[in-house]
Amino acid sequence: MIDRLAVERLASLLTVLALHAIVLWGLWQHRLIPTPGEAMTLFVNFIAPPAPEKPPPPPPKIVKPKPVTPPAPRLVAETPVVAPTDYVEPPPPPEPAPRIEAPAIPPAPPAPPAPLPAGPVTLGEELSVACPERRAPDYPAISRRLGEEGTVVLRVELDQAGSVVHAEVKASSGFARLDEAALTAVKTWRCQPARRNGQPVRAVALQPFKFVLQ
Repeated sequence: MIDRLAVERLASLLTVLALHAIVLWGLWQHRLIPTPGEAMTLFVNFIAPPAPEKPPPPPPKIVKPKPVTPPAPRLVAETPVVAPTDYVEPPPPPEPAPRIEAPAIPPAPPAPPAPLPAGPVTLGEELSVACPERRAPDYPAISRRLGEEGTVVLRVELDQAGSVVHAEVKASSGFARLDEAALTAVKTWRCQPARRNGQPVRAVALQPFKFVLQ
């Protein structure tokens, strides 16, 4: 009985040793376990002494600036000193400037006479007095039937030849038909031209027309 137990223990021990050998051989095949030379190199590298530390750089020198001496002020010009006993001759008086006489200015010509007013002359009497060729206005038939009566005053303007160039109602008769009849008649008149200094000029006059039924 004792021999059988010893044999079993020995077999188990051999089996364990064989397994360990197989595992170590596999690790060595996959380069997981270093060779004795590599192990020595790693060990040497691990125990190599550390590199010496570099000393810190010296602090920079501080250079003090030299004091700047301001330049001494320079005199631009100096006034010569005159002793009280010295005599200074005064400068000569300036020569008088030559006198230039202005040329005589001729008298201005007399002003031209004022021009005559260019506006028309206003006649102080009725226009009919100066118009030999005139006709009375026609009485509108409808005004006769309606019994329209009244007096219209026209403002008439003549040119240099005595022709009527413009006419307008100054005072209405109260009926447009009577006012229009007076305007139509006066535009056919031929009058004597007004004169100023012997020259024919334009003129303005008033002319009344009275419409009365007989």
